[in-house]
Amino acid sequence: MTDAQAAILAIRPLAQGYAVLTLDAPVLAAEARPGQFVHVRIPTLEPSRLRRPFSIYSADPATGRLEILYKVVGLGTRHLAALPVGTSLAVLGPVGRPFPLDPAGTPFLVGGGYGVAPLWFLASRLPRKGVLFVGGRTAADILETDRFREAGWEVRVATQDGTLGERGLVTAPLDAALAARPQAELYACGPDGMLRAVGERAIAAGLRAWLSLDKHMVCGVGACLACVQKIRGEGGERLARVCVDGPVFEAREIVW
Repeated sequence: MTDAQAAILAIRPLAQGYAVLTLDAPVLAAEARPGQFVHVRIPTLEPSRLRRPFSIYSADPATGRLEILYKVVGLGTRHLAALPVGTSLAVLGPVGRPFPLDPAGTPFLVGGGYGVAPLWFLASRLPRKGVLFVGGRTAADILETDRFREAGWEVRVATQDGTLGERGLVTAPLDAALAARPQAELYACGPDGMLRAVGERAIAAGLRAWLSLDKHMVCGVGACLACVQKIRGEGGERLARVCVDGPVFEAREIVW
């Protein structure tokens, strides 16, 4: 884990408050693994303000560039969105337990909204192509699917209002695919309800599902115990720190 200064190289706006931020962070880009995150201090907030965690969207060791995909949802992301190119950020990372990269079958990636962010990094590092299932409330919440298609991934979309892809929840196209291709390994990032539904399907089918949990974090390094999740293991149930023991857990570990 490194605490580095990283300059903003580019800001690419997406739909309705979403954006991709490119940072010059060669050490972090070399160390990052899919599923990990970085903890960012935003310079226009008071020095006492806490860092904000962001999933790593991509990392290129050859260029030293690291990307995060975010949505403006509160004070921290509003300040982040207002920063100009060239601003230097204090970035701590990479933090957390990454996704494993040894799928036993076809990789099925399941994302909800900007939960797709760590899945692109994962897709770029997996040894084989598979299927991306992505869902959102409306078409504006479906992000960067062309990037997956151009890389050779099949993409299936569901929106709750029917403005893009299949109408309904992302679990509908996932159910159809699991019935047709039972040898799969699942990777998911998104809201808890979606993660639980994906995990339950994997367990029922005897498959592995790797779920990236999204918890409110304070320190980001495991000291404050603010982001705990009950999990089960050989010694019984215990509380795990999502920031350092996760954020990725196998579905059978999680006690909902």
